[in-house]
Amino acid sequence: MRIKTLEVMKIKKFWNWIKNDDERTLFLNGVISDETWYGDEITPKLFKDELNSESGDIVVWINSPGGDCIAASQIYNMLMDYKGNVTVKIDGIAASAASVIAMAGTEVQISPTGLMMIHNPLTIAFGDASEMEKAKAMLSEVKESIINAYELKTSIPRNELSHLMDEETWFNARKAVDLGFADKIMFAQGDEDKNLEGLAFSNMVAVNSILSKLPKKEKPPAGTSYKELSTRLNLIK
Repeated sequence: MRIKTLEVMKIKKFWNWIKNDDERTLFLNGVISDETWYGDEITPKLFKDELNSESGDIVVWINSPGGDCIAASQIYNMLMDYKGNVTVKIDGIAASAASVIAMAGTEVQISPTGLMMIHNPLTIAFGDASEMEKAKAMLSEVKESIINAYELKTSIPRNELSHLMDEETWFNARKAVDLGFADKIMFAQGDEDKNLEGLAFSNMVAVNSILSKLPKKEKPPAGTSYKELSTRLNLIK
């Protein structure tokens, strides 16, 4: 028991609970599980124990570039299974794995200056062709599981969600609400949010567009062929 207690004390948590009056607030800031969680039994249990230590509605503030998709998946499931209402508030960015967690909100609010980003899952793999095929198959399955969360929240067809992930798509607050990734824009009164312009930005399209405008490099002159070099050497002899 003492060993487990010491292990818990050493955990670098990426979350923080604050209680104000009758409401509990969970802050998810920075990278989701940059050093822990994967292959770790203590961290997920600690998060779940803290989540279920009390009852009642909770507020989850998210400002994260993403991180471990396995950790995000488990947190998503824990929040979805939680008995009280879960209000998600995106005050900065909810990108990649953090966007998956956001989908667990009973209501998802986003700051007028907030951003969301969805893209395909990434991994690092090494080995022979067989191992590469396994990694590819694994990424495909992970992508399908992520789409499940997006589809439940937005009702956008799976093929469209897949395309948005392929393009690494960023949404501003208005676009996130228009597409169903968020339910409302924070601080907006009445119909004020309807005057905001919805914008989506594809990183891949932008990069390809910039590359297409760069001057083409001239091809270096072709080298002397082996046949010509051989002929010249024969003349020297």
